Order: sequence, then structure tokens, then C-alpha cells
Amino acid sequence: MADKKTLVLGATTSEGRYANLASNRLVSKGYSIVNVGLRDGEVAGVPIEKPEVIHTDIDTITLYVGPAHQEELYDYILKTKPKRIIFNPGTENPKLRRMANEQGIKTEYACTLVLLSVGEY
Repeated sequence: MADKKTLVLGATTSEGRYANLASNRLVSKGYSIVNVGLRDGEVAGVPIEKPEVIHTDIDTITLYVGPAHQEELYDYILKTKPKRIIFNPGTENPKLRRMANEQGIKTEYACTLVLLSVGEY
């Protein structure tokens, strides 16, 4: 399996949140991750960063930030230049999807946890 380094956008230390579950599941399946969120902490042994440093080696951004809070992250997301963005349930955003597609970034409305569980990640 090729490592699809994944940026978990909306990472949180709250154990019941899907972003937290995704970070842990990705690491347990052998993927490298970057956690990006608003609050300090650590998930799956990886510190949570603020959305400031642009990572240029990201395969996938898995999005756990709702559309109402995404606009301030558009530049950060697009400058990262991932190969794809996964819009998890509740994060669907046609405007961001169109902007990403225009830059050659694949997008999908899907659930990272489901993709991992069925081997389609």
C-alpha cells in the first residue's frame, strides 16, 4: 500500500468526534497524518497544528469542518495542493469543490471511516 499522507482538517482531541476516530484509524492502518485544528493537543501520537503551515506533501485532505467555517480555510486548503479532498458527511460544499476541481484536485463526498473500513481509501 502506498502511503497516502493525509491532512485531517478539523482534528480534535474529543474522542467521540469523527475527526478523532479518523486520525486514529488512519494511523492504525499505516497512513501518515497531519492533524490540523483550532485547539492544541495530540491525536494518534501526532500533535494538532493550527492551519498556518502549508504542507506540500499531502495526498488527501479529509475535511471535518462544516461549510459555515470553511471559507476562511479556502486558501490554506488550495495552497496545500492535495491530490484529493474528501468531504465527510456534513462538510459538503459545492463552491469549495468547484474551486478545487478547477485546480485539478479530485474531490469526493464520502466518509473516510467507511472508505477505510471497506478498503477503498
